[in-house]
Amino acid sequence: MHNRLPSPIYVGIDLGTQSVRAMAVSAKGEMLGLGVQPLTSRRDGQRHEQEPDEWWHATTAACRAALAHLPREQIRGVAVDATSGTILLTDDAGRALTPGLMYDDARAAGDAKGATEVGASMWAALGYQRMQASWGLPKLLWLRTERPELFTKTTCLAHQSDFINRRLAGEAVATDSSNALKTGCDPRIDDWPREIFSALNIRQEILPPVVRPGTRLGSVCAAAADKTGIREGTAIFAGMTDGCAAQIGAGALRVGSWNSVLGTTLVLKGVAPELLKDPLGVVYSHRSPDGHWLPGGASSVGAGVLAQEFPGRDLDALSAQAGERGPASVIVYPLAGRGERFPFHAPDAEGFLLGEPRDELDHYAALLQGVAFIERLCFAHLERIGAPVDGDLLLTGGGAKSRAWCQLRADILGRTVKIPENAEAAFGMAILAAAEGHSIAETAVSMIRVRETLDPRSSRTRQFDEAYQRLIEEFVRRGWLGSAATG
Repeated sequence: MHNRLPSPIYVGIDLGTQSVRAMAVSAKGEMLGLGVQPLTSRRDGQRHEQEPDEWWHATTAACRAALAHLPREQIRGVAVDATSGTILLTDDAGRALTPGLMYDDARAAGDAKGATEVGASMWAALGYQRMQASWGLPKLLWLRTERPELFTKTTCLAHQSDFINRRLAGEAVATDSSNALKTGCDPRIDDWPREIFSALNIRQEILPPVVRPGTRLGSVCAAAADKTGIREGTAIFAGMTDGCAAQIGAGALRVGSWNSVLGTTLVLKGVAPELLKDPLGVVYSHRSPDGHWLPGGASSVGAGVLAQEFPGRDLDALSAQAGERGPASVIVYPLAGRGERFPFHAPDAEGFLLGEPRDELDHYAALLQGVAFIERLCFAHLERIGAPVDGDLLLTGGGAKSRAWCQLRADILGRTVKIPENAEAAFGMAILAAAEGHSIAETAVSMIRVRETLDPRSSRTRQFDEAYQRLIEEFVRRGWLGSAATG
């Protein structure tokens, strides 16, 4: 009789905006334990900050909850994802010198313009054309102006995940090229563009070394093991941003595959064999652990507009009723706030409604359809810049909970969609840890399950063509979209 080897356990940690989620997962993709710990933010206009020490306290509590009833000796690996563009300054011992400037903190608008000008050729080569105010590099420049006294010989730049990985390892660790992308990292070489940082008068020593996601960073130290419940010596693997982590969790890992995340906003992330260059600068690409490129973009439309337009209502019931309706009598551009990022760049864009709804269900149906029209336009833009889009399309996010809305999206897109069983970012990081240097796409095959597959109804697809074209024509009329943008 042969003794069975103990089944390995992998831990994924998701540093979100509202909480830290820790998930323990088996090699077969079974969720064995989940811990969630809330986070608090300070918001004031363009300011959005969190306390880094709270990230660590929440991480330890979430991990302990996830691992409470599991054998510690079977834990083999851990990986951490974080919000994209969140940075802070630390001292050489890893202690926070500043709050964490969060992914949507937009106080660095002036510095974004300067960084865009200095590194214009590099940003063009990487396909995204411009730095944005919420990105890491403009924030670093903003901190240098606001807190010059902190920029000493021992000061270090850290991304949100770096701060946690250092606590886990008990020593300095490299950053990953995914979280470092918006801080100016060149993912083609997994390094910083030194000439640009010199031109911006940023001291090279402040920058951490860069590695590709999936690289082993170190191992969990005794102090961190005591606080988290993760076995001492467990391998720590370089993670990715939260969007990339969710893409892994969904299983969109082969060339041509896409994950469409419909939450408050709409985010598309796919896989391409080559780096895409987008003339509009609305698509940018991370690098996958397997070496492929992960192009994507984030629209400002999404499910958030539903709660805004129908506060306090049963949105699931409304979606079920409105999702099966034919084309609405009105056209809606369902933008909740101001400004669009993808599939076109229009900082002054505002939502609009063309016509007068017959009733509230007609209005609600128009909102659902409007989001799906933008999703279709996103794919049309991706095809125009050479992205492969003929692989699986996986729908995730809160919007994917509505089967009727998923079917509507399949109809309007005219393509089959799949809904995975579990596409959480923490799950994606557990898969990355389980890959342990092997192909993450192949590792995911045995860990990811699809809950449902929905085929488009061709007759319904044709019904929506006219309304879709009317929306595009309105974008062109308002000057937000070039006249060649059809499809």
